[in-house]
Amino acid sequence: MAEDKTLQEVMTRTSLSNSNQMEMLTFRLTDGQLYGINVFKIIEIVECPRRLDRLPYSNPAVRGVVDFRGNAITVIDLARSIGLQPVDFINTLGYLVVCEYNNQLNAFLVSSPEVLLTRSWGDIKKPNGFEAPSLVAIAYDDNQEMVLLLDIEGILSEIVGLADDFDTNLLEQERAFLRGKHVLLVDDSNAALMMMRNTLSQLGMEITEYHSAVRALEDISGRVMGDKLPDFNLIISDIEMPGMDGFTFTRSFRALEGFGGIPVILHSSMSNPTNEMKAHEAGATAFIPKFDPNVLVRQVYSCLSS
Repeated sequence: MAEDKTLQEVMTRTSLSNSNQMEMLTFRLTDGQLYGINVFKIIEIVECPRRLDRLPYSNPAVRGVVDFRGNAITVIDLARSIGLQPVDFINTLGYLVVCEYNNQLNAFLVSSPEVLLTRSWGDIKKPNGFEAPSLVAIAYDDNQEMVLLLDIEGILSEIVGLADDFDTNLLEQERAFLRGKHVLLVDDSNAALMMMRNTLSQLGMEITEYHSAVRALEDISGRVMGDKLPDFNLIISDIEMPGMDGFTFTRSFRALEGFGGIPVILHSSMSNPTNEMKAHEAGATAFIPKFDPNVLVRQVYSCLSS
């Protein structure tokens, strides 16, 4: 079956990693549109059971919980989460794409998995004027059919909630040290930017946000051309972004003159040792997984105080 082949390919290719490419699994929801998700976040794809244990008082997109390798994980209907008709897994066959985001397992219910695509981050675009709360970018498959890339972090933030408060045991002198420091945040996800902004603003830090690594690098390069001294103390960048990934952004930033002492933190919802190794190889000061506000605050202080 085509689905069986897709499952085998996912299991094989999740071990792959390329600093300037994205492996995506494409799938369809109830509108028939082609959607995509980063393959490196996928643990397994399984058929959805006809019966799910419901969770009372949960978001309507939460269809219940399912046992996965002895763990109860939440099943989120991706179609319903973005305003489409829900997947009818009782009367028709549905599939669960089990993923790890922010050190948490979730099962995303889809109508049907399709094929795996490899695309350069430069081929993944966010067109001008493209604004949708649940989408981050578009790509095209080999038949030139548009693939919509979902903002899974934003969907999770809305449905299950992600904390942005940190423990209050930070010493006052540490808070005073961070107060007024200027940090550049680079991330294509509005939800990720909001969570970082909410956390760091509690420390009194000044924040400048970029939705694109390309735009951030252009602005920083403009400072070099204008012989302007850097007015920021730290960069925190996502890794998986359309147009330019975080590894390429970090290498390009490190090649600029006059910014050698500014730390760069790369973060990702794909919290694996390979990403951490590649982050350091690209010139990052540190790598942290998304999204633990305590880890973020500790790493920010560590980088700025070193």
